[in-house]
Amino acid sequence: MNDTYVEVLVKRKDSLVGKFLRTFTLILAAMFAIFGIILSPVIFIGAIIFGAIHYVARLRTEVEFEYLYVDKEITIDRIYGKTKRKRAEKIEMERVEIIAPMNSYQLDSYKNRNIKPIDYSSQIVEQPEKRYVIYYNGVKKIIFEPNPAMLKAMQMVAPRKVFTN
Repeated sequence: MNDTYVEVLVKRKDSLVGKFLRTFTLILAAMFAIFGIILSPVIFIGAIIFGAIHYVARLRTEVEFEYLYVDKEITIDRIYGKTKRKRAEKIEMERVEIIAPMNSYQLDSYKNRNIKPIDYSSQIVEQPEKRYVIYYNGVKKIIFEPNPAMLKAMQMVAPRKVFTN
């Protein structure tokens, strides 16, 4: 059996709130640790609490997406803090309606649908646009960022559904 395998890793852009939260909790944890060592061991409990908050904030704000294309199936996983992996989406190419760049004219007939988009991209707007939209099974609008190898593999399977311009 001849399976096509393409893997892409995309890091989501850090939000300003996430950066602030991580920095703030790290500074508070360090301050409580220093004051706990100098003044009283009871204050050191604050360092442990803020250290735990920093760890959870880092897990939730540092997000990467891994797209895996294996023989007519796209799997999207979320990776939190480079340690925890969670399956986000499984897409079968038979049920895909269209895959096209974000601002492509091929998507004009799909604009009137009231479908909330699910964003698995880096959220960075570039020129030319690297983000693509998948309309899946009539109920999902998925935004993702494939590389040219993944687009070519998908186009080999469904040439009338995958557009690159």
